[in-house]
Amino acid sequence: MTIEYTAEQLALRDRSIWTKVQAILAPTQFIAFIISAIYVYTAWRTQTGYEEATITIIVKISLLWLITITGMIWEKEIYGHYFLAKEFYWEDVGNAVAIVTHNLYFIVKYLGWDDNAVMATMLFAYATYLINCGQFIRRGILAGKQRRLAQKGV
Repeated sequence: MTIEYTAEQLALRDRSIWTKVQAILAPTQFIAFIISAIYVYTAWRTQTGYEEATITIIVKISLLWLITITGMIWEKEIYGHYFLAKEFYWEDVGNAVAIVTHNLYFIVKYLGWDDNAVMATMLFAYATYLINCGQFIRRGILAGKQRRLAQKGV
């Protein structure tokens, strides 16, 4: 296991209100992702239900931005940088990719792409979210292991 946090960073992480905010927003966003992915996939496959899928897309993008902004505040508190702290670099890169791909929604809508192409774009965006989500789950698991080892004095 690699050490993800210094002892001071781990203590800051555990005390931070932003850690609690992230702990609420992350599963909320994941639930919104599952619901939206179902609606988007269904709309893409059946070519119906675009309005409902669009509502779920807007909710998902809004939650992604909310968790990103609060995550940047968290990162500043823990690492001293709002974005791309060396200790959090790859998670931030993954998040940036997810933000860009999710916001392609607005670009392709502006460009007048048909609804089916918009839904396909969002399915791609959701794949990038899953990869980024996996990074954060991994980090959380490692932080938990590090905390348990520190409590044991290892």
